[in-house]
Amino acid sequence: MQALAPPWRLPDARYFQIAALATLLAINFALIDFGARPAASVIAVTTALVTQVIGCRLTGAPLDFRSPLITGLSLSLLLRADALWLHAAASVIAIGSKFVLRIHGEHVFNPAGLAIVVLLFTSGGVWISPGQWGTEVWFASLAGLFAILVLSASRRVDIALYFFASHAALLLLRALWLGDPLVIPLHQLQSGSLLIFTFFMISDPRTTPDSRAGRLLFAIVVAVTAHYLTFVM
Repeated sequence: MQALAPPWRLPDARYFQIAALATLLAINFALIDFGARPAASVIAVTTALVTQVIGCRLTGAPLDFRSPLITGLSLSLLLRADALWLHAAASVIAIGSKFVLRIHGEHVFNPAGLAIVVLLFTSGGVWISPGQWGTEVWFASLAGLFAILVLSASRRVDIALYFFASHAALLLLRALWLGDPLVIPLHQLQSGSLLIFTFFMISDPRTTPDSRAGRLLFAIVVAVTAHYLTFVM
C-alpha cells in the first residue's frame, strides 16, 4: 500500500519576514527614499549577526541567523539616529536582550521594539518619523501583500487586526473629540512605520500571548500606550 504523502506546510514565517523587510529596504534605496541609509543599515544588520554569534557561543545555544537578520532589517527601516554607533548600539541591545531577558527559555520582548524604546528613553539622538514613508497606494499595497504572507505563516493574524483596529479607533475618537476632519486619522493610518510594527513586530509569536483573549488585551494595551506616548507625553 502506497504511503500517504505528508501534509504540505507553510515555510517558517521568518523567511517571509526576511524577504518582505529586505524588499522594503531595497525599495527605499532604489525608488522611494523614506529615510533608511546604506551605512546605517549595514551596521545594524552586521552588528546584529555578530552579537548573535557571540551570544550563542557564550550560552551554547544553536546558531541561527534568521532572527538577528530580521532584527537588523527592522531596525534599518524604523530607527533613525544622529550617529552610526547608535545603530550598532540598537542591535546589541536587541540581540543581547534575547539572551538575558528570558522566561522559561523564551525571550519576552520583541528585540527590535525593545531596543528602540530603550534608546528613545536614554538618548536624544534617535527618533522614529511615522510619516516619512509617504502615502503612495501602491507602496501600501505591496507592504500589505507581504504582510498577508507573514501573518498566514506565523498564525498571528488576529493580534495584528486587533491592534490595527484599536489604533484606528483611537485615532478616529481623537479626531472627533478635536473636531478634526477625517482625512487626518486616515493619513495617520498610512504610516509605513505603523505597517511594519503591525505586520512584522506585534505579530511575533514568541512575544505575544498564547490565548486569543490575551492577544486582544495585549493589542489594546499596546495601542493605548502608543497613543499616550504620542499625544500626551
